[in-house]
Amino acid sequence: MTDQGKQLQSNAGEQLRRLQDIVKQTMEDEKLIVNNLLNPPKEMLSPGEKISDKVAMFGGSWRFIIAFFTVLICWIIYNSMVPQSNVFDPYPFILMNLILSCLAAIQAPIIMMSQNRQEEKDRKRSENDYLVNMKAELEIRSLHKKIDLLLEEQMKIMIDSQAKQLQMLEAITDRLERRLDH
Repeated sequence: MTDQGKQLQSNAGEQLRRLQDIVKQTMEDEKLIVNNLLNPPKEMLSPGEKISDKVAMFGGSWRFIIAFFTVLICWIIYNSMVPQSNVFDPYPFILMNLILSCLAAIQAPIIMMSQNRQEEKDRKRSENDYLVNMKAELEIRSLHKKIDLLLEEQMKIMIDSQAKQLQMLEAITDRLERRLDH
């Protein structure tokens, strides 16, 4: 094997070692990100939090709205149409207003608790998105390093090759000049 072949082989070995170092460094940088994405923390909800989620889910549904209006309409019709002796909440429906106020007073904080928890979930989801973006950025940086390394090595090989070719041309020129002089 020629000197140039040995040098190319050693350069290729050095280049491969550098690429492996870049890959190892990238994997170490990504370890935390991958662990966070693969093993998200499990959400531990208290019984009150579970109830508030269910109340918020039901309170914000069409089933609740339809059922609510059905009960209100039945309440108003019953208390307006039955004989005065059977009416339990005569017009202006003070008991109904009291129940509606109590329902709103209880339902609003429960829904807000659920919304706060949902906001926390959204924040964690946003953090995970950020980590995914960081992982992608690390991958891109790693690829840039690899490409830069490959280009650098190719440039070195090309310059070395040109230098050797120039030496060979000079040697050939010298031989030709000597032959022409003789």
